[in-house]
Amino acid sequence: MALAMALGIAKPGFLALLPVWFLIGAGSSLIQTPAGRLLRRSCHAEDRPAIFAAQFALSHVAWLVAYPLAGLAGSALGLVWTFALLGVMVVAATFAAARLWPREDPEVLEHEHAPIEHFHLHVHDEHHRHEHERWEGPEPHRHPHSHGRQRHRHHYVIDMHHQHWPA
Repeated sequence: MALAMALGIAKPGFLALLPVWFLIGAGSSLIQTPAGRLLRRSCHAEDRPAIFAAQFALSHVAWLVAYPLAGLAGSALGLVWTFALLGVMVVAATFAAARLWPREDPEVLEHEHAPIEHFHLHVHDEHHRHEHERWEGPEPHRHPHSHGRQRHRHHYVIDMHHQHWPA
């Protein structure tokens, strides 16, 4: 994307803009493809439709801001300065992402749960082993239950049992 913006500063003619547009499209794909992988990693399978819908909405809000900004800058500053401004924004965003994203980002994390009592829809699995009184009905079912202190490793996402990232 930064290369495309730099090429735009050179005031290319119409035919020379074709590679610039190609680089912008390729850069967008290089951003959006890993974003989809990140979203899949960040939620449970049953939450994916909602998280992808939210990402779709947020990306379109960003476009709703970015396109008019580029158009207003283009008409007020000219295309050379607009390419320069957008290029600075691309480089700043790239540096911010490189700086803010953790260097080591394992999918499976070891962590500890404090004892907890709560009420939610669940099935009996490695996290939900408890006795029943025969009124709960078929799985999945919902009733008050507790979890003792537990230390384990698994694919980690923020959810009801994992309210924040482990230290």
